[in-house]
Amino acid sequence: MDEAFVTVSFRRRSGECVEERAWRTVPVELLESAAPWRTFRWYKGQKHYSGIYWSATVREHVIYESRLELARLLFADFDPAVRSIVAQPFLLKAEVDGKLRKHIPDYLLITEQGPMVVDVKPLHRLSKPDVAFTFDWTRRVVESRGWQYEVSSEPPTAQLENIRFLAGYRRNWLFSLDLLDELLGADLDGTPLGQVPGRFPGRAEPHVRSAVHHLLWTGRLVTDLGQPISPSRVLRTAS
Repeated sequence: MDEAFVTVSFRRRSGECVEERAWRTVPVELLESAAPWRTFRWYKGQKHYSGIYWSATVREHVIYESRLELARLLFADFDPAVRSIVAQPFLLKAEVDGKLRKHIPDYLLITEQGPMVVDVKPLHRLSKPDVAFTFDWTRRVVESRGWQYEVSSEPPTAQLENIRFLAGYRRNWLFSLDLLDELLGADLDGTPLGQVPGRFPGRAEPHVRSAVHHLLWTGRLVTDLGQPISPSRVLRTAS
């Protein structure tokens, strides 16, 4: 495969389709602002669970085509290093082994470390020859620009459930800035989660718990997410 002849097509938010730009030279800003190349479809008996998710990172809805894609989307939204998320961002075309190949990645993430292209696939399907072949040439194309490429499969169950739970507290306008500042100024480092409301007797317990969960979502407080969140989980102040 000659990466010099790889092309990328994408859709503008206006609906205009931009066809076959040179992959190596198309500005990342154009791809970051792209609309999904394809959108999900609803039909009776479909096997995939499609939908839309409101992302706190981009402050708008992002589509997903399966529960596994939603899981990766949750992790991206939770990751403070991710600055932008684009679903179904573009169509890649390349001649590989004498044939024209096409592929639409699942996500483009703009991170502090640079762009990352993500494909999502169940673990049991990664060994299928056609899947492995597609991901192999896609990886070579993506990495030829110095970008990162990731194939994402099922995440650890406890970590996913914890992030899914904290995502319920991702909307920052629902929380009192005074309460958030009070929590952050109270030096909660080393405090078990269940003991936090007792530190603030003048505040309603549900408000304190919700605010702590929001601070865990934003990463200003941290705890071990490898185990289910419980009152015994110890809080740490983010470094």
